[in-house]
Amino acid sequence: MKITGAEIYVVRGGPITPVLLELKTDEGITGVGEATVAYGLGQTAAAAMLREMIDRDVLGKDAFRIEELWNLLYDQSFWTKGGGAIAFAAISAIEIALWDIKGKATGLPIYEFLGGRINNDVPVYANGWNYHCYSALDWARASERPLKDGYRSLKCYPLATQLPGGTLRHVTRRALDRDQANLAFDRVKELRNAVGPDIEILIDLSGGLTTDETIRLARRYEEFDLGWLEEPVDPNHLSALKKVSESVAIPIAAGERVYTARSFHNIISAQCVDIVQPDIGNTGGILETKKIAAMAEAANMRVALHNCASTLSTAVTLQLSSCLSNVINLEVYPYFKDSNAYVQVLEDSPEDRIRDSRLETGCGPGLGVTLAKSRLKPFLWGTCG
Repeated sequence: MKITGAEIYVVRGGPITPVLLELKTDEGITGVGEATVAYGLGQTAAAAMLREMIDRDVLGKDAFRIEELWNLLYDQSFWTKGGGAIAFAAISAIEIALWDIKGKATGLPIYEFLGGRINNDVPVYANGWNYHCYSALDWARASERPLKDGYRSLKCYPLATQLPGGTLRHVTRRALDRDQANLAFDRVKELRNAVGPDIEILIDLSGGLTTDETIRLARRYEEFDLGWLEEPVDPNHLSALKKVSESVAIPIAAGERVYTARSFHNIISAQCVDIVQPDIGNTGGILETKKIAAMAEAANMRVALHNCASTLSTAVTLQLSSCLSNVINLEVYPYFKDSNAYVQVLEDSPEDRIRDSRLETGCGPGLGVTLAKSRLKPFLWGTCG
């Protein structure tokens, strides 16, 4: 089965900008993938990288030889050696689409190629539920909605400033004044008071502060029994990450901006974190993320796959989460759809199956989902082949 062409979509609408790929084959079977740089900058760069990689190294190749193609892209793209999100998001989207093709061709879910399901469903946590809030009391009030919807775990960004359109602005120049630091503390304090002791609170600092200020604030948070402290510092600054983890009695999580098993090996072997958070759509794809999870398991660490893109990304993340023994939860954004401009990229969103804060893994072939081609047509960015 040969790869004959591709369509690339840059979906501009709502709080995120998904970059989607559909690979085509000479047998009429197609596969879909996503380059998960859906927020911040870089969407058109990822789309351009996808087109270059596919035109040069993917067209005409055997769609079933996934590992061989992955290594070809890694070794021959040059900037992948030590590269970042754009290169690896493109490789990830291609690799995911190839797995989708293989699953559809054989009639099997992708997880059957990875050892089979160990989890019939996965706990989910809600993110994005308070992007419209600023004050600590508004945060507390906003928690009523996800709790009413059955979520038992909430993630939030106490250092961030809310922007119109449902997005965030993170800390600039790694510093807060005293009033801002107290607001960051009060937000979490009021949230804990509002949700009670049984709801899990996860906080993400997005590497916003210097190491000493991070430790000072995190120590204030210790009384609130947090599930994790995410990206307390730049995840590639191993000595700073280790200093925080040794100074704070909260589990440390990181990984959404770390790429490939090679880079995760440095973090895991240094014992800098307790929970690793690779994003399948930018760290190298499904098999590369399974390798990362295996390293974490060997190091006695937990895995919480990062997921902040379209519902297609959720479907991909769910496939791997279903066959990992050390996975603890899955990230979802239940209220992205509130935006009038939001584009639902799938005909059959996995999020529609969430019940009682858990998501059933499904059993359809490949990724088990279908692109909403009619809705995506206005966002076609380019083609290959």
